[in-house]
This record gives sequence, C-alpha cells and structure tokens, in this order.
Amino acid sequence: MALLLVGTSACGGADGDSGDASGGAEAQQEQREKEADPSAPKPDLDGVPEVVAEVNGQEIPRGQFVQAYEAQFQQAVMQAQASTQEVDQNQLKKQVAENLVNTELLVQEADERNIKVSDKEVNRTLQQLAAQNGLESVDAFVAAMEQQGMDRDEVESQMQTQVRIQSLVSSEAGDVSASEAEMRALYEKLVAQQEQAGGQAAQQVQPFPKVRSQLADQVKAEKESQVAQRLITDLREKADVVVNL
Repeated sequence: MALLLVGTSACGGADGDSGDASGGAEAQQEQREKEADPSAPKPDLDGVPEVVAEVNGQEIPRGQFVQAYEAQFQQAVMQAQASTQEVDQNQLKKQVAENLVNTELLVQEADERNIKVSDKEVNRTLQQLAAQNGLESVDAFVAAMEQQGMDRDEVESQMQTQVRIQSLVSSEAGDVSASEAEMRALYEKLVAQQEQAGGQAAQQVQPFPKVRSQLADQVKAEKESQVAQRLITDLREKADVVVNL
C-alpha cells in the first residue's frame, strides 16, 4: 500500500478544491528551474488542459496535476540518470493522470462508506513519515514540504486523504497476516537482490530474526496493495472516467 500511495501522495485536494493552484505551482517550478542546473531536464507542461480528468463528474484540475507531475518528474529524472535513459514525459503524464484518477476513485468510495479519520490519526502518520525521513518532528517534516511549495494546511489535507484511503483498504482487506513461509520467501528475495548488487552488499543484510517484524510489515503491506489494486479495478469498471491528456 505504501508503494501505491507514493504515487498519489502529492495529488492533493481530492475534493477538487485545488483548481486555482496551477499558477502558483508553475511559478514555484520556474523559480526552481532558475536555481537548478540549466542543463537538467525540465518538466514539459505545455498542452496540459485546465481539466486533466473527470471522475464521476468530479474534476481533476490542472493545478492538482502540475503539483503531482513535478514531484513524479523529479523522481523519474533521478532514476533515468542512474540508468542513463531519458524520461518519457508523455508516458509519465499518463501515469500521473491515472494515479490521480485512482486516488479520486478511492476517496469517493471512502466518502460512500462514510470513512472518517481523526486529527490524532493524521498526526500519527505525519510523525511516522518524519521518522522515516530522518526528521526529528512533524514541524521539521512540514518545513521540508514547504520548501517544495506546500504549506501546512495542504500537507495535513493530503495526509488526511492518505489515511482515509489506508483505512478504506484496511477495511476491505480485513485481518491481514504474514506467514513464516511468506516472510522467509521475502527475505530470500531481498538477499538475492543484494547479492546481485555485487561487492559487499550481501553482507549488509541483517539476520532474519532481526528484521522479522519489518518483513511481516512488508508482506502485509504488499497484500493490502493487491487488495487496493483489485478495489480500484472494480471501481473503474463502474465509474465514468474521462482523461483529457
């Protein structure tokens, strides 16, 4: 589920209230471009319509797409540099648009089921994200997000959306557990990946007992991700979706 939400965490206001964000987001991008390496690839936003998609009548505006696309573009550039390949921006635009549509479908389903989350749950998620990113507090995490053009209200709104989606998927998945065999299989897979990396990388893998809890969490997360994908597939079959890219 974490991998699924990574793609959608920057989508912002799934209730469609971010339609006026386009100008601000692009102005921030222009400023970043001036400060960055002039030879570095730039996101191509030419031709992106004012309404990127509609999901059951709910519009996904350009500003929402711009914010999500810029975040994904930066990740894609780093991955492309590592593999000495160029970013296929047309393909990336379609991928980002699809992620936004999927997120909107999940939010609408959460609305349909009247799923709500508390401020305490949102704050707990922010604390976890801060810790995962090596930051000391939620304030430090928010400050880091502000450097990327997001204010506190927007960060908290996006986290609320993410927590609601996680709650929806958890309720759909039910009681998910990880068996010993599943954890062992995942561990062996990780060891094999480290060995393929060459050098001393394989020696960096901790013994199975020390990473048992992390393996259990990852197995359960992968199962919930599969549930989320099935739910999205079902929702799309019944939804009225129009993508204008």
